[in-house]
Amino acid sequence: MDVDALIIAGPTCSGKSALAMALAGEFGGIVVNADSMQVYRELRVLTARPTEAEEAAVPHALYGIRPAVQPGSAAWWRGEALGAIAVGRDVGQLPILCGGTGLYLSALTQGISDIPDPGAAARQEAREMLAADGPDALHARLLQADPATAA
Repeated sequence: MDVDALIIAGPTCSGKSALAMALAGEFGGIVVNADSMQVYRELRVLTARPTEAEEAAVPHALYGIRPAVQPGSAAWWRGEALGAIAVGRDVGQLPILCGGTGLYLSALTQGISDIPDPGAAARQEAREMLAADGPDALHARLLQADPATAA
């Protein structure tokens, strides 16, 4: 099989992981997580992440690699995924991306703009504005400032 990688995408509990693991076993692959929540180590059960036994049966990457208190992003995941794909290919493994986070898969296949993190202070200010004014008032402000984005 002469392909760069396989992508298995779809909704939760649709059999993606079972298919990815079967293909990884058959073709000497590595299953690369493409689910935004399965990267968090504490959320195995909540996210239907593969069990420890399943993860041990065939190589897996990017599962349970972050603490849940550490936010991720599509740009962060893209960098990690490109690294996991390269490492897998370097050792002769077929990368099999598996997950349902469309934004992550789009970031991987189409790229993503390099937007700087606004920082904790800006996020806190936004939370305070939301708590004080509510979502409708914030949407009205956005409509005034940028109608296209508010639409």
